[in-house]
Amino acid sequence: MSEPIRVMVESGKKKRVVACAFDWPGWDRSAKLGGDAVAVLESYRSRFARVAELAGYGDDFGRLGDLEVVEEVEGIGMTDYYGVSGRPATAEHEAMTDDDCDRKIALLQAAWSTFDDTAARVSAELRKGPRGGGRDKDRIVRHVNGAEIDEFAPKVGVKVPIDTRDDPEALKRYREAFAEAIRQHHDRGEAARSWQLQFLIRRCAWHMLDHAWELEDRDLTGAQS
Repeated sequence: MSEPIRVMVESGKKKRVVACAFDWPGWDRSAKLGGDAVAVLESYRSRFARVAELAGYGDDFGRLGDLEVVEEVEGIGMTDYYGVSGRPATAEHEAMTDDDCDRKIALLQAAWSTFDDTAARVSAELRKGPRGGGRDKDRIVRHVNGAEIDEFAPKVGVKVPIDTRDDPEALKRYREAFAEAIRQHHDRGEAARSWQLQFLIRRCAWHMLDHAWELEDRDLTGAQS
């Protein structure tokens, strides 16, 4: 039998519920409270499969079975407001093996590549709608890279100027330093400040992929004028 995919369901108090395939960082999706977030997560399996393939784990991902909810937790304010997971799964408190650390870093790097490649091919102006309102591509790109530089990377001691996001070569060097800092924290058994290291990887990968998929969904390339 195929190995099931472990899922944590994180419920907000008023608005949103998030389903997190926490062993595969970046594959978290949300629904309105009372909705079926696990079904939404399943509907993104083929999209995430491309990320897993890019990371070099396509065969492993393809052999996996059904989603299986193994944990349900109460969310935080950001769960409701943004539809983002704000809590680590119990399993994310456990120490990673070296192989699992390498796999999760590879998935984060694949999320970066997916976001960059998507941003490079979609239209500058995007379809208006609930996903991002009126933000154009450039504003989304600056937001995504800026949030990682300003909020996430410092948790493992990586601090670079915010304008690093505007220089492709500097951004590449920063990401290399970020991946290496994650690996070093793993080697020392250190957390990412108040966050578990596995949760940091998942949160970063989710943010990249959430906006990459937003760009795809709002792309106007080839649309009728």
